[in-house]
Amino acid sequence: MEDWLIGIIDEFGYIGILLLIAGENIFPPIPSEVILTFGGFVTTTSSLSIFGVVIAATAGSVIGALVLYGIGQQLDVVRLEKMVDKWGHLLRLKRNDVYRADQWFDKYGPWTVFFCRFVPLIRSLISIPAGMSNMPLPSFLSLTTLGTLIWNVVLVNLGASVGASWEEIVHYMDVYAKIIYVLLILLFIILIGMFIRKRKRRM
Repeated sequence: MEDWLIGIIDEFGYIGILLLIAGENIFPPIPSEVILTFGGFVTTTSSLSIFGVVIAATAGSVIGALVLYGIGQQLDVVRLEKMVDKWGHLLRLKRNDVYRADQWFDKYGPWTVFFCRFVPLIRSLISIPAGMSNMPLPSFLSLTTLGTLIWNVVLVNLGASVGASWEEIVHYMDVYAKIIYVLLILLFIILIGMFIRKRKRRM
């Protein structure tokens, strides 16, 4: 896959970066770390600039985030209620749980959207619950753009600074991603345990 991504950037430049990053947001398995760090490296061997790569990548990220935000809006609370009514018993979920989750995101959603832009995989998927909770579009766009811009600036500059050794950055980002995934799994287990404990107290 990396050779394919590299070929697109070599051939299409900024437009290739924009389309790849937009696709990465919609299909998270495509590694943005490879796109951004190689994009940074290319600035040292071509007419592409760091500023141009960052802008193209940020535009692509926002486009991809808007697509997922739109998908989230189609999965509103009413539809979730119907899904919970039908399948919720399998996970011991009730309508009240849907309301609590929606209220939580209404309260903490903005900062969640911002900080999740630095978490692999989650950085893309967070756009869906933002759409589901009908987070105001201006807030979503501003926080998404800011968080994504910071992420892109860091990785593109790292790629440019290490030059031909850009793959080393990808390796370290893989380690970072694995650590984040382990922490997320542990957090998920803790939250599930707390949820089950509260549910038992009410019964």
